[in-house]
Amino acid sequence: MTLMEDAKKGIVTPSIEAVAKAEGIDPETIRSCVANGLIAIPVNNRRETLPVGIGKYMSTKINANVGTSRDCIDIHAEVEKAKTAEALGANAVMDLSTGGDLDEIRNLILKSVHIPVGTVPIYQAAASRKVVVEMTSDDMFNAVRKHAEQGVDFVTVHVGVNLNSLERLRQSDRIMNVVSRGGSFTLAWMLHNEEDNPFYAEYDYLLEIAKEYDMTLSLGDGMRPGCIADASDRPKFMEFITLGELVKRARAVNVQTFVEGPGHVPLNEIELSVRGMKELCNDAPLYLLGPLVTDIAPGFDHITGAIGGNCGDVWHGFSLHGNTL
Repeated sequence: MTLMEDAKKGIVTPSIEAVAKAEGIDPETIRSCVANGLIAIPVNNRRETLPVGIGKYMSTKINANVGTSRDCIDIHAEVEKAKTAEALGANAVMDLSTGGDLDEIRNLILKSVHIPVGTVPIYQAAASRKVVVEMTSDDMFNAVRKHAEQGVDFVTVHVGVNLNSLERLRQSDRIMNVVSRGGSFTLAWMLHNEEDNPFYAEYDYLLEIAKEYDMTLSLGDGMRPGCIADASDRPKFMEFITLGELVKRARAVNVQTFVEGPGHVPLNEIELSVRGMKELCNDAPLYLLGPLVTDIAPGFDHITGAIGGNCGDVWHGFSLHGNTL
């Protein structure tokens, strides 16, 4: 039984009670919002995780991204980053590793922190083959299941990248095309294999896996704009329309979700993006990526991301704000 299923039955679980206490909000309010998909509490049933509420009425949460690359494989350093992030107040951490023993890295991070841990399974599926486009549908779903079995609390899946959004992209005049790593992997696979995105085409199977482990689905924004010139375009909003439909399907089978976005957005369009995301995605909790309010920034977009995120928090009530360590 999933947390959402319990909530729909009127059960105030220990996780809901813990979030209510942390937020200073009545447990019944939390239960009602979880039941309706307005609050997500990502806690895999294979792992003892500190319950964190994301969504309506909740304080803004901070997610820290860590992970190896093929050029820099230092497992100890990434584990220490995760532990440091938790110690300094991060509410969640994502392992975005693409180099080294991915299973070992993920396992060590899961054991080293108590806060929710998220991953992007398609990174591992892609790494299992010499060429990204050679990964199979089984590779993708097997990666999701492996992460779930290890206790990952939420996974990013770029389910909104499908043939429909691809056609919108072809008709657009984007400058930066697709900047999402998972989104670009998915599009490359679709173009090479001349098939739709397996995560979209077999979404019911994805929901089955998530439900079995009570793992939250973070619906990734594979079509997010990568520069200010591309902000608020049709591919982006077409993806949000699709994600809204998928949010409804997940809620119907008691799987928790939140929605990622919006990427590069100028300051004066943040309200448009946020209201559009919330409306099209049925008021699902948001995992805020940016908004990056300028194309030129120092470092890894931390400062411009903080500017856009702060505006979103103050004006529109975002839920989970991502950053990179």
